[in-house]
Amino acid sequence: MSLEVPEPTYGSLADRAYHQLRDQLVLLDIAPGAAIHESQLSGELGVGRTPLREALKKLELDHLVASFPRRGTFATQVDITDLAHLSEMRQALEPVAAARSARSATDSLRGELASKATQVTALQPELEDHRSLMEYDLAVHRLIYRATGNPHLEETLVRLDNLATRIWCLVLDRLPTIGEHIIEHADLLTAIVQADADRASKLASAHVAHFEESVRAVL
Repeated sequence: MSLEVPEPTYGSLADRAYHQLRDQLVLLDIAPGAAIHESQLSGELGVGRTPLREALKKLELDHLVASFPRRGTFATQVDITDLAHLSEMRQALEPVAAARSARSATDSLRGELASKATQVTALQPELEDHRSLMEYDLAVHRLIYRATGNPHLEETLVRLDNLATRIWCLVLDRLPTIGEHIIEHADLLTAIVQADADRASKLASAHVAHFEESVRAVL
């Protein structure tokens, strides 16, 4: 089964550069600690230095890159010890987002969520490569956050999920399977579509707990 991740739309060149670089950093296509070469990235992304630098400033706020005087800009290291802090924040906010999405999602977004739930139900994770599954996981979470209708909650959770995903990618090859974690999305998405805020909240909490347990099991 082919995973359907829609093509994003961007408001500006800086916005496009930001989102493309962000996902390269999150999925570790740009290795932790690697130097960020502006001239090279400018050519690869098809943007000028000015929008690229705007994007890098935003990525620094996301804790995905760090700039040092006279040394340059680098991808941040992945700190496994952050797992507990990230899980604490996500355990508090993910259930809130799921419940709010269940109550507040627009008809259009509810349709997107229902479509994604159908796709998850039919998914055969063993037939997909890890990268496709990780891209899919990010897309599902970002859709749920967008459905909250709260841009501040969405922005905060996207940042937390990005950092958690970097940790997951770091240990991915040591995990026996990530299929179960991906399939869990089906019930969560369905609860949101059915406007069952209490169930959505509980499932989101269990999903975060399962993620942390899976990672800790291989550390």
